[in-house]
Amino acid sequence: MIREACAAIERTEEQERRARELKYGRRQRIRYIDRLLNELELLNLAEHAEVPHQLAIELDRLMAESKVVEIAQLPRPETVTQALDILFEIQDSLMFNEDDED
Repeated sequence: MIREACAAIERTEEQERRARELKYGRRQRIRYIDRLLNELELLNLAEHAEVPHQLAIELDRLMAESKVVEIAQLPRPETVTQALDILFEIQDSLMFNEDDED
């Protein structure tokens, strides 16, 4: 009986650890996207139309990793405003994903 209780406690602790890791990982990704959004918004205010190479690479990676199929299949955005739109969609998908909440 004690072994069963210990095993149940260990399973519960493992589930809670995984939930914390998911939540922390999602928060880190949202912070990262916020940083990219800030950079792109500054470029947009400065009236730069083209996405800088390094930001385009980072955006490609985020798009490929996105769980939203429509985003992952989009071509690389060519303009700053297109990149902003895609980043907002990725961020929304992270913020409003109930599957990761539990």
